[in-house]
Amino acid sequence: MKKLDILMLHDGIEPLPDEKDFSALEKTPEWSTEISIYRAMKARGHEIRFVGIYDDVRPLIDAVNARRPDAVFNLAEAWMGEYQNDKNIVSLLELLGIPYTGCGPMGLMICNHKALTKKILVYHEIKVPRFCVFRIGETVKFPAAFCPPFFVKPLREEASMGIAQRSLAETEEQCRERICFIHENLGKDALVEEYIDGRELYVGVIGSGRNIKVLPVWELKFTRVPDNEPKIATYKAKWDDNYREKWGIKNECAGPLPDGVDEKITDICKKAFKVLHIDGYVRFDLRLTPQGDVYIIEANANPELARGEDFAASAEKDGISYEDLTEKIIHHALQRAIVS
Repeated sequence: MKKLDILMLHDGIEPLPDEKDFSALEKTPEWSTEISIYRAMKARGHEIRFVGIYDDVRPLIDAVNARRPDAVFNLAEAWMGEYQNDKNIVSLLELLGIPYTGCGPMGLMICNHKALTKKILVYHEIKVPRFCVFRIGETVKFPAAFCPPFFVKPLREEASMGIAQRSLAETEEQCRERICFIHENLGKDALVEEYIDGRELYVGVIGSGRNIKVLPVWELKFTRVPDNEPKIATYKAKWDDNYREKWGIKNECAGPLPDGVDEKITDICKKAFKVLHIDGYVRFDLRLTPQGDVYIIEANANPELARGEDFAASAEKDGISYEDLTEKIIHHALQRAIVS
């Protein structure tokens, strides 16, 4: 690939702190992805500039007008703190005619509305948990065929925000309490799913059009949680290092899968990638039941890309170095711009 002028777009009220080599920032959760990608792109000879946006698009427009980039590496996940607004950011990039990495507006809109995602998957005969949406101000009534245990989470939120041990409700009364918590404390509508017991699997997919690659299956393992207790990907289970250490929670290459399940997962993820109008890259959160059934729990467009995190580690397991992974993502962005 030729040497490119890349504008890296990220969330932020403040600009990237001024450091010569970013060695300190690379170890912080706030900047690990940006610095990982910066180093990978620089290693390939590309020119990198940073611009952050929060509630004003003018810094982005000014950066484009000052020097039009070959592509934008889009790491902006929200607008004014709301994840559901990320589709508007890439819509602006399309209006500016700038190639950008990751998912387009339609795929982001669908993936950020968990109920809409499930409706589309059901239509295309892909297994998802039965579910209901309970909006703020509505009376909570359970359909006759809707049976506990339930799993309760915000309808529109990312990174397991609002998910805790109490998200698993054994009774309708516990479910109502958790719905009320989400309404009153988070100010969000609530999504209630029938709980699917099984292994927590993550599958990365990268590509566009017919050129889709499914990465090796990853698994969230609970090595110190008793076998008879539920294994839930709570916010703490994902992001609290002390909590993860206490319960032996690890993100690793999946253990042995039953015969035929690996191929089933690949087929399901490819199909879901297409019907949800995703392009660029995505991580599917799956549940594998003891009976070998595969359920899609969520589709996470533009997932975490930091070096060593699930998506990058899975790619490396498949023989794709981090530098090659970021090159592939940029390549897909440029190819999409040519096709469109």
